[in-house]
Amino acid sequence: MAALNGKLTKKLVENLGTGRHGDGSGLYLVVDPSGARRWIVRVTVKGQTNRKGAPLRTDFGLGGADIVTINQARERALEYRRIAKQGLNPRFAATQDIPTFEEIAQQVHIERMPTWKKQKHGQQWINTLRDYAFPKMGRMPIDSIGQPEVLMCLSPIWTAKHETAKRLAQRIKIVLDVARG
Repeated sequence: MAALNGKLTKKLVENLGTGRHGDGSGLYLVVDPSGARRWIVRVTVKGQTNRKGAPLRTDFGLGGADIVTINQARERALEYRRIAKQGLNPRFAATQDIPTFEEIAQQVHIERMPTWKKQKHGQQWINTLRDYAFPKMGRMPIDSIGQPEVLMCLSPIWTAKHETAKRLAQRIKIVLDVARG
């Protein structure tokens, strides 16, 4: 990957003296007077400004050089730059947990409750997911669910309970569409 190649080498990382040494694209190796070495990345968050009105530039620690390799630091720095380029502050975006399929489904169920003519319909909606989808993919992060996981839920009931399988497919699609925003 050309984007991950910088100026520093493994040998330089081990031998550079005190100071801040640039690898390129905002990635730095900081060497303390004690000899401790750590990676930081400086990013500019698109569309955000600091108190003086200048573009918001922030440094993020990526870990010690004894634990984080130069290639890992480059990959993490690239991810932080991508987040910042989207206008998100990596400090907050990186710490957000990805919700599970079940969490999103429960949220969708609650939000759609007022739209059902009868409470029974809402209960049937969530029960179908609870019985057939949650056991197989309920605890999976929503962004890791794709066609194989959906088929894993639908295949066992597709011929025996075709109407239920069709409704389950529709409900799974709704949950995934809501998650994608």
